[in-house]
Amino acid sequence: MPKAIWNGAVLAESDRCEIVEGNQYFPPDSVNREFLEESQTRTTCPWKGEAGYYHVAVNGERIEDAAWYYPDAKEAAKKFEGYVAFWKGVKVET
Repeated sequence: MPKAIWNGAVLAESDRCEIVEGNQYFPPDSVNREFLEESQTRTTCPWKGEAGYYHVAVNGERIEDAAWYYPDAKEAAKKFEGYVAFWKGVKVET
């Protein structure tokens, strides 16, 4: 089962992930929100729409913009709207 881990904490774990462009997108209810802090960063993907970001904070350490999601995805990406993906040092085990 896919699991996102950083700094000894399980950030997300689910057998209902969606794989998009090589990234595991975790369903919203599988993400441990206690480790996420809203970021003001936004980027735009031509087919997915505008992405929002989270900083990941665990045990007093933080990685900025280490998770992203599409809160209002375009039609082609509706299947994983609100799902969360990780990068920047977060290890995703499968």
